[in-house]
Amino acid sequence: MNTPIRVAVTGAAGQIGYALLFRIASGAMFGPEQPVILQLIEAPFEKAMKALEGVAMELDDCAFPLLKGIVTTDKPEVGFKDANWCLLIGAKPRGPGMERADLLKDNGKIFISQGEIIDSVAADDARVAVVGNPANTNCMIAASRAKRLPADRFTAMVRLDQNRAQSLLAKQAGVDLTAVRNLFIYGNHSPTMFPAFAHATIGGKLATDIVTDSAWLQGPFCETVGKRGAAIIAARGASSAASAANALVDHVRDLMTPGTVHSVAVKSNGAYGFDPNVWAGLPVRTTIPGSYEIIQGFTMDDFAKSKIAATNKELVDERSFVAEMIA
Repeated sequence: MNTPIRVAVTGAAGQIGYALLFRIASGAMFGPEQPVILQLIEAPFEKAMKALEGVAMELDDCAFPLLKGIVTTDKPEVGFKDANWCLLIGAKPRGPGMERADLLKDNGKIFISQGEIIDSVAADDARVAVVGNPANTNCMIAASRAKRLPADRFTAMVRLDQNRAQSLLAKQAGVDLTAVRNLFIYGNHSPTMFPAFAHATIGGKLATDIVTDSAWLQGPFCETVGKRGAAIIAARGASSAASAANALVDHVRDLMTPGTVHSVAVKSNGAYGFDPNVWAGLPVRTTIPGSYEIIQGFTMDDFAKSKIAATNKELVDERSFVAEMIA
């Protein structure tokens, strides 16, 4: 039996956390041979901690063979202690009338603290995956506060956008989901993100040779993927928790699987014209478990360049909103 991986999860009793924890404990994230210890962190409020206690009871009641321990706490320095993976889900949701800039300011303070604590107490091999929105910029803030852990240990999730785009393109083409490959997400996890359909393949052929309606690809396809979260809220009265949890399983599993090609928000270092200091969705290839390289060399047409420029501008603007939070 392998040594257990310690997995810290913030917002662990929330909707995404509830949809996620049982899948981690079952082996869906790290595989059927990898035991885990869950280190669950919630806000220091009686209601939140009581809910977390109930989640821990349910995890016990599932009798997962791979689950070797549960820590429940409202103290991040306890929850992140010796963690190998830190899954940062908890964040303040966007309320009525709240501007994105306000959300950035409020959540940025959370990620300053979490970045510093993770850097101080997490394991030497710690990796961080940020889900709490605005995820790209929150990830940048957390990474900027770390002095021990390098920037490439900090990633943000655009996998939900990739999964949404893959499903939609497969339906439009009338093919099985698995026929769609290399559909990467560029930029921010927001309506400005760009699903680069021109590089995708369907059954080994260019997607644009199968779905020839360029007006649909450039219009409804991009718009539907970008605004899918809002559409789900309108339909069910709550955010897309289950699909977000599933995407986080995909995000981490693929970062732990050498050779996998997928979309991850990482420090761009100037790739594809992004500002070097923003975290942008990019195509990556996992090299060794937990590490990756940005896939370079995709040619962008004028439409793709315009979409990347727009999402890059949003990321740069977000960075300027929180400039005082960047260490």
